Formats: sequence, structure tokens, C-alpha cells
Amino acid sequence: MPHPAPASFELLPGAATSPVLLHVPHASRAIPPDVRAGIVLDDAALARELDHITDAHTDRIAAEAAARAGVTPWRFVNRLSRLVVDPERFPDEREEMLAVGMGAVYTRTTHREALRADGTDPRPLIERYFHPYARAVADAVADRLAATGRAVIIDVHSYPTTALPYELHGEGPRPPVCLGTDAFHTPPELREAARAAFARCGETGLDSPFGGTYVPLTYYGTDARVSALMVEIRRDTYMTEPGGPATATLTDLASALAELVESASR
Repeated sequence: MPHPAPASFELLPGAATSPVLLHVPHASRAIPPDVRAGIVLDDAALARELDHITDAHTDRIAAEAAARAGVTPWRFVNRLSRLVVDPERFPDEREEMLAVGMGAVYTRTTHREALRADGTDPRPLIERYFHPYARAVADAVADRLAATGRAVIIDVHSYPTTALPYELHGEGPRPPVCLGTDAFHTPPELREAARAAFARCGETGLDSPFGGTYVPLTYYGTDARVSALMVEIRRDTYMTEPGGPATATLTDLASALAELVESASR
């Protein structure tokens, strides 16, 4: 079984004393040629789909936040598109997005059209990309636990101003910043620190249109030393939709994220 190239994901070191791991899973548009061959869209349609599905510039937001923070956080960045695999999905029947063809390996697009042929076996991509990624994030969390006694995962995402057809919960509020939380892994002080940090960027909401957090399954629901928060930024606040360039306000969001990182590091 082939293994992913080193460029599939990257752990960017931070300060030895930092418990914070900025996780950036959906910023890339890169798709290896052999994976591209299994996608049924033509090049123009694939480019449009990448415009809609990619959390554009979130890697830059995380990088600028890391550079501004007094204690540099660690960063775990996916270097491949979520159309290869989505590392934040459950790889089995627990994943609710299977209902719209968007489990760990997507078979449908944001507009519920065919992305891969019916009957596509997801297991080769899960073995090649999903499991190594999951192990690497778990190892990064273990390293922070060993070094600092705790780990704080801050997941950096974005979402479109207008709901796309694939969204299962798109009818709720769509604030400038949505904070995804978990009853076990998101302590109130982390949630409130995020609200305070992003107040400069407009209203913050909780778990709408997207909720929950990403925690490696090794620790999920069992280890309270691992705290987590998802930061979902509405795309019109920092870029031209869909898939266009960033605007000057990206710097404000990076500064707010840096403030959150500093609060979480204390």
C-alpha cells in the first residue's frame, strides 16, 4: 500500500512551552494526479467545486496569528484538498455527512452532484491518507501533553455567506465568526476567550451553521487534558467569494486569533 508523500501534511513547530495546536485542515486545493483521476468532474467544474469547498486563506490566517502571538503556537496544516480525504470526518457510519455523500471520502459535491462514480471504494484513500494524518495529529497532541501537561486544539475554518446545498444545518444563524464547541472538550473559559478575542470582528455565535470540534479519536471524550474549539470565519469578512483573493480585513482576523492563542497559552 503506498504511503502519502511528506507534503500531504505538515507540523510547523511552535514554542516548547506552548500547549496550542492550530489545526488547518481545509485550506489546500492540491489533489494528486492519481486521486484526480477518480474524480468525474471536468477541470472547469472541479475548479468551481474547489472554490466552494476550500477554506481559502485560512492557512495564512493561522500563519499570521502564529507570527503575532507572544508564545508561538504549533501548527498542523493539511497540504492536500479535502476532496482527497476529509481528515475531520469519522471514517465510518458515525459520520452524519454520509447522508449527503460527504464522509471521509466525498462522493458528492457541495451542490449534491456526482464527484466520484457510484460504488467508489473509499478504503484505499482512507488507508493512504486519512489514517496517517490522524496518527500524526494524535502524535502532535501527545507531544504537547508530554511537554506542557495539556493540549489546546484550535481548528481554523471558514464558511460561505450563503448556505450551500450540502449543508445539513444551514438554516440557522451565520454570524461573522462561529465557534464550534464540544460539551466535553471545550471549557467555558476557552469559549469566552474566543468570544472576547473575536469581538472586534463582529458578532460571534455558537455551533451554527457548523458545530463541534476536532479531537483525535485517541483522546475524544476521554481525556480532559485535551481542550478544543473550532473557529469558523464567514468568508465575506475577509475574502472575495467564492475562491477569490483575501482582503485587508484578514489581518484583523489574524490578530484576533493571535489574541485567542495567547489566552489559551496561559
